Amino acid sequence: MKPRERRETGQKDLFKARLDQIIDMSHPRVRLAQRIDWGFLEQAFGAVYADGPGGPPLATRLMAGLHILKYSENLSDERLCEIWAENPYFQYFCGEEFSSTSSCSIARR
Repeated sequence: MKPRERRETGQKDLFKARLDQIIDMSHPRVRLAQRIDWGFLEQAFGAVYADGPGGPPLATRLMAGLHILKYSENLSDERLCEIWAENPYFQYFCGEEFSSTSSCSIARR
């Protein structure tokens, strides 16, 4: 099963704050996220994607965004997850629409 990419729906969640409403949209990570051609990455990685057994796949933007952040900030997997869970700019960069306080289970997959 190919990962289902997130698309902007414009819908609001009553119990969650939208990241674009609570962060500074002129922050360098926000500006970088807006300049990256995420659609190109989805196509490029989708071309080599092979479906197999295991859990459902994660969104391409989430996985690519995490790798970009990990290597640009020189972080370990564990530290990346710690920062991602607490930093709304990391979450926005990776395509999260709503703020998240949940623990990062991404690296455990």
